[in-house]
Amino acid sequence: MRHVIALDVGGTGMKAALVGDDGALLHRARRATGRERGPDAVVEAILGFAADLRAHGVERYGAPAAAAGIAVPGIVDDTHGTAVYAANLGWRDVPLRDLLADRLGMPVALGHDVRAGGLAEGRLGAGRGADRYLFVPLGTGIAGAIGIDGRVEAGAHGFAGEIGHIVVRPDGDPCPCGQRGCLERYASASAVSEAWAAACGDPEADAADCAKAVTSGDPNAVRVWQRAVDALADGLVTALTLLDPRTLIIGGGLAEAGDTLFDPLRTAVRRRVTFQKLPTIVPAALGDTAGCLGAGLLAQDLLAASSTTPEVTP
Repeated sequence: MRHVIALDVGGTGMKAALVGDDGALLHRARRATGRERGPDAVVEAILGFAADLRAHGVERYGAPAAAAGIAVPGIVDDTHGTAVYAANLGWRDVPLRDLLADRLGMPVALGHDVRAGGLAEGRLGAGRGADRYLFVPLGTGIAGAIGIDGRVEAGAHGFAGEIGHIVVRPDGDPCPCGQRGCLERYASASAVSEAWAAACGDPEADAADCAKAVTSGDPNAVRVWQRAVDALADGLVTALTLLDPRTLIIGGGLAEAGDTLFDPLRTAVRRRVTFQKLPTIVPAALGDTAGCLGAGLLAQDLLAASSTTPEVTP
């Protein structure tokens, strides 16, 4: 059975799968990145994990994978196959595509984790059928993937979709990026966790606890939650003014609050639009499998592109 390797690398863990031509997840596995041992150890962990996945494919299906796709965080140069920078993993300018291709003996596609997740949501998940969509996961930070006709736009330098660094509160809280008042300082899951822990006096409290307190009517929780929703709506309206998406897909940890997030968010966005066309605002459908599925799609796209490239006659 022809299949590809799909590998989604996070800050502390990796999710992987063998994916069939029909998109079926034939085998799933997880492994730690080992980042506590340094960036070189992370790279070796990735290469070793991928090699084990290749071996599993040979053992189970009688042949190695036809290609591999890997999605990584940080700044990614898709064109040259380089993992340029990732603060959580400590690496810089890692030629990850070539390293994997050499280890596996197969073509490899490298992509950004959020863009890979957005690709999967667009083709297989909540954006299916939408010609233009914006995927925004609300996790430790906030990023975005701009979907256009079945592909995701990386931008001229690989920075497209960085909605988390839209300034929504000028002269607001400092952001590690160097600006003040960035969206992710107010509306990410980590920002809500920090604000709620301070408000309730429990340093262990997180965004999920805040959402539960909102549903029970706690006025402090409602205040913290609405602050995040208002900031998110401001950032999203800026994005939809620029991009005019048909569908707005919200994912990540904060989206797990369901209607507690989506009801006030839809209202807040609706109140802010004037001439803009209001997009459909929906929760992501694929959860934490989106990045892995997207990595598989990158590998399948690579195979499809190579099969349609005309041969050059010498």
